[in-house]
Amino acid sequence: MRLKPEQTAQHLQSKKLAPVYLVSGDEPQQIAEITDAIRKAAQEAGYLEREIFSQDSSFSWNDLPAVAYSTSLFADRKVIDMRLPSASPGTEGAKVLTAYCERLPEDTLLLITTGKLAAASLKTRWFQALERVGVFIQVWPLEGEDLRRWLQQRLQRRGMSADNEGLKLLAARIEGNLLAAAQEIEKLYILHGAGFLDTAKIVDAVADSSRYDVFKLADSLLAGNPGRITKIMAGLKDEGMAAPVVLWAITREARTLCKIRQDMAGGKNRDAAMQTQQIWDKRKALVAQALDRLTEAALHRILVISAKADREIKGQQPGDPWQTLLQICLLFTSITAVKL
Repeated sequence: MRLKPEQTAQHLQSKKLAPVYLVSGDEPQQIAEITDAIRKAAQEAGYLEREIFSQDSSFSWNDLPAVAYSTSLFADRKVIDMRLPSASPGTEGAKVLTAYCERLPEDTLLLITTGKLAAASLKTRWFQALERVGVFIQVWPLEGEDLRRWLQQRLQRRGMSADNEGLKLLAARIEGNLLAAAQEIEKLYILHGAGFLDTAKIVDAVADSSRYDVFKLADSLLAGNPGRITKIMAGLKDEGMAAPVVLWAITREARTLCKIRQDMAGGKNRDAAMQTQQIWDKRKALVAQALDRLTEAALHRILVISAKADREIKGQQPGDPWQTLLQICLLFTSITAVKL
């Protein structure tokens, strides 16, 4: 059975839990909230033991059946919490999962969390075996109206609300990062309590956080201001800003510009293309400057080098990620700082 993320709560309230859950996607905040809800429902249903497996160098697929079919000393129901960051069980794992689904152990709930599954994975024997007996929840990044609806619901949990312009502003600040969205809504609640949030309150809260210097960086990228870019980057590094957050801000702007160019190539005029990509009115002039300055080839180069920075940040490739991040930023201005 397949469920949409928003259907999960209603399913769990039915009190009839599936023996297997597979939650897949690249949006960590939604993944965390869904899996937390499943674990909580399982605990309330008497699944009091929990075993956690992570697909790393010490992991063995033989551990799954060994734990699943063992008898607990206290005869408690148990949850097997399995994390597969590679989004693929491999040949051995596929066999183990298929066998598991064909002979489900009693009083055991298997919760599998993976990255985004490839389309080919949905046609494999192991996935189809799992789908026959369990629940598959595919998480997608939220955009446009879906993102604003999520923000409004999140605000309502705290007794807060915002008009459409305020939601657009908040969405523009955190798009692609729901964890940051959840944190900022909590901050807004602390600052203002329950009630209506006008755009001034949202702008003030955003400006009050040094974390949002990445948005000052984003505006400088669009404006193509090399001096300001260099100054902000130095400040972010000195203040201990996480390099992945900076990379996220950079690639978000590049991808947005690429999408606008694609929409324009498809026949839309510039204003319509910006509207489709939810560009806030006060940013349209900056976005227009960047579109006039950056070619499609330049944007592609920015994204290619961003992949290099990502590998450096993760330790998968030698190099100084901050130097590479500065190189990417200066490409927005058509200046190359160092040869890569």
